[in-house]
Amino acid sequence: MTRWLLAGGGTAGHVNPLLAVADQLVAEGDEALVLGTAEGLESRLVPERGYELLVIPRVPFPRKPNAAALRFPRAVTGSIALTGRYLAERGIDGVIGFGGYAAAPAYLAARRRGIPFAIHEQNAKPGMANRLGARMTRAVGVTFPDTPLPNATRVGMPLRREIADLDRTALQAEARASFDFDPARPVLLVTGGSLGARQLNRAAVGTARAVLDTGWQVLHLAGGRNEEPDPGLPGYRMLAYCDRMDLALASADLAVSRAGASTVSELSALGLPAVYVPYAVGNGEQRFNAAGVVAAGGALLEADATFTPQRFAEVLLPLLADPARVAAMAAAATGDGVRDGAERMTRLARAGLGGAARVASEP
Repeated sequence: MTRWLLAGGGTAGHVNPLLAVADQLVAEGDEALVLGTAEGLESRLVPERGYELLVIPRVPFPRKPNAAALRFPRAVTGSIALTGRYLAERGIDGVIGFGGYAAAPAYLAARRRGIPFAIHEQNAKPGMANRLGARMTRAVGVTFPDTPLPNATRVGMPLRREIADLDRTALQAEARASFDFDPARPVLLVTGGSLGARQLNRAAVGTARAVLDTGWQVLHLAGGRNEEPDPGLPGYRMLAYCDRMDLALASADLAVSRAGASTVSELSALGLPAVYVPYAVGNGEQRFNAAGVVAAGGALLEADATFTPQRFAEVLLPLLADPARVAAMAAAATGDGVRDGAERMTRLARAGLGGAARVASEP
C-alpha cells in the first residue's frame, strides 16, 4: 500500500479535484492524507469526506515590499519544516499537489527528502505554486492542453464521481421532474456559481419571457448574492442553490455560465454545450479555460462587461431556435471533454513514483 500526501486548498477549485484524486487512490487500495490550512475550504470539506487534514500556516506570497514581505522567508521556512516532519512521521511515499497555499511547502519539503511528487494544475493559466513545482518534477498533469508548464501531460480535471459517472440521457426525465419541468421540452441552465454572477442574473431575468417563448425552460441557479427578482413565470425556475448538481446538469441541454476550470471541465465531460461568460477579474484564467472547447465548436465566449439582456437575447435566442446547432455544439463539447481525469492523474503520479517521466494522456 502506498501512502500519499495530497497538498492544496483554499478554494473549491483546488479542493474538489484533490478529493476526487484522494477517492481514486483509496479505491485503488492506497492511503491518502491531506495537507492544507485552517483557513481554507479544505478545513471543512476534507474532514467531511473522511480524510485526515494535516495543517500548516497560511503563508501568502508577498506582492508588496512591506512588513509581511519581511516575515515571509522565516514563515515559509517554518511551513516547509513542518511539512517535512509530517512526511517523515507519517511515512509518506509520494506527494500530489494541486496548488494553493499548502502546495509550495509540500513540493519543497518533498524535494528535500527525496520523495517523488506530482502536480495537477486546474487552470489553463497556472498559479504561482504550480509554476514553482513544475520546475522540480516531470510528473505534471494539466486540465487543458495549452497550459504553459514544463513536462505537462493533459489528464483533464479530476471530477466528482457523481459527475464523472453521470448518464444525462438516462437521468433526464427524472431530473426535469425534480424541478417541475415538462420532460419533453429543452432546458437552459444559467449559473454563476455559489455566489452568483450579477451580469448573468440580470441578463437572464431581463430576457426570461423571450427565452420561454422559444419553447425552452430555464433553470436559473442565481447564487447567494442574487439581486434580481424571480420572474415568476411558468417554466422558469430560479433557485439560490442546488444541492443536486447532477440533476441540474442532467436536465439541461445548454448552459450559460462562468468559465471556472471545474465548470468548463464538467460541462465538456458531459457533452453539455455552453455560452461562457468569464469572470473578468484575477489573472484572466477563466477566458483561457474556455478557449479549447470554444475552438472545438462546443461553446461560445462572451465578455462580462457587454453581456446585457440585449446581448443575451442576440446570442441565445437564435441558438435556442436552432436545435441542430445545439446538437452539433454538444458533440463538439463531448469531443473536448475528459471524464476519467482522476484515473489519469493517479496513473501519472504512480509513474512518477517509478521515475517515469510521462504516461499516455489519451486512452
